Amino acid sequence: MMHALLERLVLLVKRRSIVVDRRISSAYLLGLFVSKFLMACRGMIRLRRMKLAFIGSGVTLKEVGKIEYGPGLVIDQGCFVDALSCEGIRFGTAVSLNKQIIIECTGSLTNIGKGLVIGDNVGLGAGCFLGCAGGIEIGTDTIIGNFVSFHSENHNFDNPDLPIRQQGVSRQGIRVGKNCWIGAKVTVLDGAVIEDGCVFAAGAVVAAGIYRKNSIYGGVPAKFIKSRVVEEGVA
Repeated sequence: MMHALLERLVLLVKRRSIVVDRRISSAYLLGLFVSKFLMACRGMIRLRRMKLAFIGSGVTLKEVGKIEYGPGLVIDQGCFVDALSCEGIRFGTAVSLNKQIIIECTGSLTNIGKGLVIGDNVGLGAGCFLGCAGGIEIGTDTIIGNFVSFHSENHNFDNPDLPIRQQGVSRQGIRVGKNCWIGAKVTVLDGAVIEDGCVFAAGAVVAAGIYRKNSIYGGVPAKFIKSRVVEEGVA
């Protein structure tokens, strides 16, 4: 009974169906229901809206008025989200932020950042860092592994006679397409454009450049490994 109830609730909240493993005990699921109920109550209080969102304990939210979201948003325990920026943060439907994620949209009060856009059904693993000063876009159905970091801003350092901290920054932004998988501990740098359907191996460093769709990359810096699709005319 608990399994079927959870399946109906997920369909209602996230607008997609799941089948819960029947080996999970009813006691475990009951604890999950209680936890999610408390998170939903916290979401209404912290985000000051009636739209359904689940907020864990120990979450820090700054500039809440600049956060837009679709139903089913999950911000799990210990996350830090600062939306101070020109365009704020937009979360799509059923976006999930796992534990201890840091999102910072501005690195300096003298030059506020651009912001963050995340599409529907995107999941970010625990411990991720998103520096969104130059702007970050993540497409629908993309999976982000644990401890992935995005850095959409660079320090200028051309003048050896001037401290780097006084030379300002450059910003190109980061764009991640739909249906991508970014493996654990990948680092994505400013200027990276990841097209739809890409896969990045764990630990890769994704430098500025275009990464063509439906391709697999890995290494430091990330290099093309192979395509995910068979080209026409190739056996």
